[in-house]
Amino acid sequence: MCGRYAATKNPAELVREFDAADETGGQARGADYNVAPTKNAITVVQRHPRDAEGHVLTEEPSVRTLRVMRWGLVPFWAKDPSVGNRMINTRAETASEKPAFKRALAQRRCLVPADGWYEWRKTDGKKEPFYLTGEDLAFAGIWESWRDPKDRDAPPLITFSIITTDAVGRLTEIHERMPLAIPRRRWADWLDPDRTEAGELLAPAEDLVDSLELRPVSDRVNNVRNNGPELVARVEPAAADLDEPLFELPK
Repeated sequence: MCGRYAATKNPAELVREFDAADETGGQARGADYNVAPTKNAITVVQRHPRDAEGHVLTEEPSVRTLRVMRWGLVPFWAKDPSVGNRMINTRAETASEKPAFKRALAQRRCLVPADGWYEWRKTDGKKEPFYLTGEDLAFAGIWESWRDPKDRDAPPLITFSIITTDAVGRLTEIHERMPLAIPRRRWADWLDPDRTEAGELLAPAEDLVDSLELRPVSDRVNNVRNNGPELVARVEPAAADLDEPLFELPK
């Protein structure tokens, strides 16, 4: 799963990295080393422009932009936005079937830029936090626009969910699930607004997973109120008495 991640790049950096226009409108947070559910975060979307009446101009080229969204998907048909607290992740295996996710998967995919994410390994009844990080990291996401049925004049609430899949490679030694990281070579396909079938894009890229650094970190990350670069600093794990390590930790 993915319940916490780090995102420290500012909009100007992400504009260059994703070749996107900045439409965060000054809402972007500063560097966040402990992004948690219900927080606002920067995402990347690609959409066709609309005319003055709001109609999609499919004949016009799509435009890639940075948008600020709240983490925790609220389906358009939800009566209360609190449902988003339970929809921070979407399973790749069932996303195309579940009513809460299938329309967004077909029509509203996004990328979620990240420096890395945190995962906890259970060892002798304890949970050891690890930070998993790599270059050009972006999670597969879906998003929705929700309007309060009791106040149609209120601005829409824009929310997102991170897609997860079975862990592969070394990551299976930490947790059975992982966020679906989309490699740079697939960014355009994932964001393509004219592509309605995600298909093979929902399969994890094992070469990307193999390139990740798996770094033991402090349990300070357990508290969402803690934030700062010290959360991603290497801390040797408590369970260091194994005959053989579960995986080789990068130097």
